[in-house]
Amino acid sequence: MKLTNKQQKYLRAEAQALKPIFQVGKNGVNPNLVTQVRDALEARELIKITILQNCPEDKKQVAQKLSERSGSALVQVIGFTVILFKPAKENSNYALPKA
Repeated sequence: MKLTNKQQKYLRAEAQALKPIFQVGKNGVNPNLVTQVRDALEARELIKITILQNCPEDKKQVAQKLSERSGSALVQVIGFTVILFKPAKENSNYALPKA
């Protein structure tokens, strides 16, 4: 899923109040983490993930892997925080602006 700049800006503003619900640590991106992220995206649509200092992978690689494997859009990587978005099939909580 590809987001426009306006949509990314809107989602960044919405994500500002969110707290990270996952941490990627020394195990990196593993199938268990991807499954949990996918489930969280189904329930919440927009999530924040923190990448810990002891993660062996680069933070941009982690963000890209999580985005691809969970089927979500990468909104932003800032510092050691990743924001992912996957719209709900029905009754979305976020009204994305049109391009």
